[in-house]
Amino acid sequence: MIIKTTQKQQTIAKEISLTGVGLHTGKNVTMKIVPAPENHGYAFKRVDLDGEPIIEADANYVVNTQRGTNLEKRGVKIQTSEHVLAALVGLEIDNVIIELDESEPPIMDGSSKFFVEALEKAGIVEQDAEREVYVVKEVLSYKDEETGSEITVIPSDTYQVTTMVDFGTKVLGTQNATLEKLSDFKTEIADARTFSFLHELETLLEHGLIKGGDLNNAIVYVDKEISEATMKKLEKVFNKEKLSVKPNGILDNLTLHQPNEAARHKLLDVIGDLALAGTRIQGKVIANKPGHFVNTQFAKKLSKIIKLEKRNNVPSYDIKQPPLMDVVQIMEKLPHRPPFLLVDKILELSETHVVGLKNVTMNEPFFVGHFPGAPVMPGVLQLEAMAQTGGILVLNTVPDPENYLTYLLKIDKVRYKQQVVPGDTLIFKLDLMSPIRRGLCQMHARAFANDKLVSEAEIMAQIIKVK
Repeated sequence: MIIKTTQKQQTIAKEISLTGVGLHTGKNVTMKIVPAPENHGYAFKRVDLDGEPIIEADANYVVNTQRGTNLEKRGVKIQTSEHVLAALVGLEIDNVIIELDESEPPIMDGSSKFFVEALEKAGIVEQDAEREVYVVKEVLSYKDEETGSEITVIPSDTYQVTTMVDFGTKVLGTQNATLEKLSDFKTEIADARTFSFLHELETLLEHGLIKGGDLNNAIVYVDKEISEATMKKLEKVFNKEKLSVKPNGILDNLTLHQPNEAARHKLLDVIGDLALAGTRIQGKVIANKPGHFVNTQFAKKLSKIIKLEKRNNVPSYDIKQPPLMDVVQIMEKLPHRPPFLLVDKILELSETHVVGLKNVTMNEPFFVGHFPGAPVMPGVLQLEAMAQTGGILVLNTVPDPENYLTYLLKIDKVRYKQQVVPGDTLIFKLDLMSPIRRGLCQMHARAFANDKLVSEAEIMAQIIKVK
């Protein structure tokens, strides 16, 4: 469910610049992070290419997940996007443009630490628009059957992430990491560096990858016997006079920041990859053996759900709060009476929209015949309930609504999406399609239940004075 929170969107106060080398390209790169307007989100800009093309941080642009999350739009590529995106999410920054003069952000030390420090130095500022959040209401998951990797998200009051990894090696076995709240990202997760196993390192070098890798931006776990010839080759690649394997199984004398740094870095990757869903998440993510492929596939799934909900524009209201109008006040406006009064509350009312509510119970008289063994609210009565709610909107334009009646003139583009059954709470939202003139009112009407669109129509009605 998409909701607008009381929190404001944020960007940075001024642009920042970092320089370094791309992990896989080995090329020097300058990255600028620039403030962006409200509702912009994250986007990359290739300033080294004609027209300075923009690639939005969107899961649907993911084309490759080999040793990083790589995006491509109309032939323009961005490589290893996840570390800078994780820093932005971790600091709760919503809107920026990431300018690059190469295809890949600088790897820095293989973590998000330097990005976080630079962003904080630039300053984080509030914007006027409210932040949208996707609130998880049901369990969602994605599993890669080939690897057994799986990501699940369950309802929670905050955004939390837990990663569980099992590398199946003696040097690095099972590890877990948890981020309870985003405010802990800077201190608990940001400095966790990327890592590789020796057998992977050899393969990557053979395929011309990690050209910008060295022992300062990647932890190398030695998971196999290492020959003298291989050691000499690595010394040459990393420009080291002498390499050795330390007692903790790490190549050279790199000191771990935390015993479970590998699991923490996997958590960092999850946060960066799920940023590609395009909307902040309120839910607990549980990632078992996560990797960029399963992360981004899950981000695509979330993105699809979020876009569908935004298209349906499912409203969110606290129905426990006192209503704007209760049923007695509604009867002062409408001539309908039970059992044909089909609106229990009015939650919102303005010059251009109205929101009403009906609690559907088994005591409804229409369930006696529709259908006793499998009760379903008739679609025509859903339309009638929406029309009655719309009647409140149009009668609100006259000073003496008790002297008017509302008549339906036309119903068009009726669609039924879901069944309405006893126990459902129906929310009706009607928006004016054009200004009310001479008592004529044309409205786009939608009914929602269980955070889903159940029916919609375009309704034209007219109020006529009878007294």
